[in-house]
Amino acid sequence: MSDFNVNIFQHRGSSYKIGLNLGQQIAGTPIIDIFENITREQIDVTNMKAIYSTFSPHLLEELEGLAEGAQIPWQKAAALFSGFDVPRPEAMGCSAMVTNAYYVRNYDFSPALYDGYFSLIQPEEGFASAGYNLQVLGRHDAVNQHGLVVGLHFVSNNGYTEGISAWITIRMVLDTCSTVTDAIEMLREIPHAACYNFSMGDKKGNIAVVEASPDSVIVRKDESYLTCVNHFQDKSQQHNNRSVINNSEKRHTYIQSIKNEQLTQQEAFDHFRDKKSPLFYTDYEELFGTLHTFAYDFKDSRLLTAIAQSSQIIDINFDDWVAGKAIRDQNLQGIIE
Repeated sequence: MSDFNVNIFQHRGSSYKIGLNLGQQIAGTPIIDIFENITREQIDVTNMKAIYSTFSPHLLEELEGLAEGAQIPWQKAAALFSGFDVPRPEAMGCSAMVTNAYYVRNYDFSPALYDGYFSLIQPEEGFASAGYNLQVLGRHDAVNQHGLVVGLHFVSNNGYTEGISAWITIRMVLDTCSTVTDAIEMLREIPHAACYNFSMGDKKGNIAVVEASPDSVIVRKDESYLTCVNHFQDKSQQHNNRSVINNSEKRHTYIQSIKNEQLTQQEAFDHFRDKKSPLFYTDYEELFGTLHTFAYDFKDSRLLTAIAQSSQIIDINFDDWVAGKAIRDQNLQGIIE
């Protein structure tokens, strides 16, 4: 058993200043060494810039700030943090339940490959958002100021190609889109590097799961309830699933089974993060342990989040944060078994 800590990062201002501030925080920390060990030494910066310029040019400014703040060359920062042409991840688990009232999900992986940052940012050039960092610049899951929530779910590396990672895709979507419709349009255009599900919902009550591969993008919709785990459900996409998806199917079946319980946001959040829940995992050495739970209520703008086995919960009205009310918490503390 060991302590598990996540830093809370809050910043408002230019994208460059946001990157600079975060870069200064990670300078000299293990996070840079971790990504040096699992990313390429160099990437095709010209291609990366072209994609960023098309979808979210301000993120290039944030990347410049990161490089300066971390005191590393810009091209190295691009290879470390841009999420472009990233070596293939082998596993990653996520379970989400999306209703037209709220969104809730768990992220399951290894603490050894976890940024340990929860960021609330308000860039001058994009929409404000709150969520967990992945590869510093990207996000596992997050909500923006318009009440659009998006989370990623790894499916497979079938057809893997040089493209944008799912976590940077989430940043691009949340920084520039205000509805599920807008997000779907962008996800149809972004060059995806691997096969991922994207679960999402918005304040208008729209919910969807986008099944994205390097070759195709399929959208699943429902009026009130969707589950999203780690396999494609649309028949046209199922050939992209991994050969063994028993665990993913089990979680899907379970989340479907609690549909009629009509849980509130608080009840669903508490259930997902409960160590005794069928959705909570402790297989950290096998890259499948629950690291955080994230929930957002579309009507009340209530954001709830906590890390593994923590009694500490971030419970805020995100509209209030966007209006200028900062949160007092500086970190989250949990336990990894």
